[in-house]
Amino acid sequence: MYIIAASLPAIIDVEASGFGIHSFPIEIGVVLPNGSRFCRLIKPFDDWIHWDDSAEQIHGISQGVIQQRGINPIDVCHELNDFVGGQTLYSDAWVVDNPWLLKLFGKSKVNMAFRISSLELIMKESQFNTWDKDKAFIARRSGLKRHRASTDACIIQLTYERSMQRMNGNLHSL
Repeated sequence: MYIIAASLPAIIDVEASGFGIHSFPIEIGVVLPNGSRFCRLIKPFDDWIHWDDSAEQIHGISQGVIQQRGINPIDVCHELNDFVGGQTLYSDAWVVDNPWLLKLFGKSKVNMAFRISSLELIMKESQFNTWDKDKAFIARRSGLKRHRASTDACIIQLTYERSMQRMNGNLHSL
């Protein structure tokens, strides 16, 4: 017998300047269990210079956009702490999102007032079995543009909800 959480998990997604160790976060998106959203473009620190054009092709955020519309990273850290309020945020890409957040908060000299954990830690085996199909269904049905941080966070949360419904026998077809 599974114990089902009373609410959906808070989800975080991070877009970055590239894929390797020298990359840095350029956008953070969060969706809370109640559906409230947080999304900020992050203006890079002066010594954050690595840029990968193939990453830009995926998320569609140019260096010009983050320079013009990005927010001071220290302010982003404080705003995110205030928005999240000590909750645990779950990521479907913890192995990359966590280091990017640590890089952001470390360079900003701001304590992270929340935890980030892998979404996989709260998923049941049956959710893994249909995750990709459910995620594709949600992305197609919602019309949300993928590879922007808050949109991806929303898609992940909706996929989690759909997979829970399926697991509980409340959803039978894709």
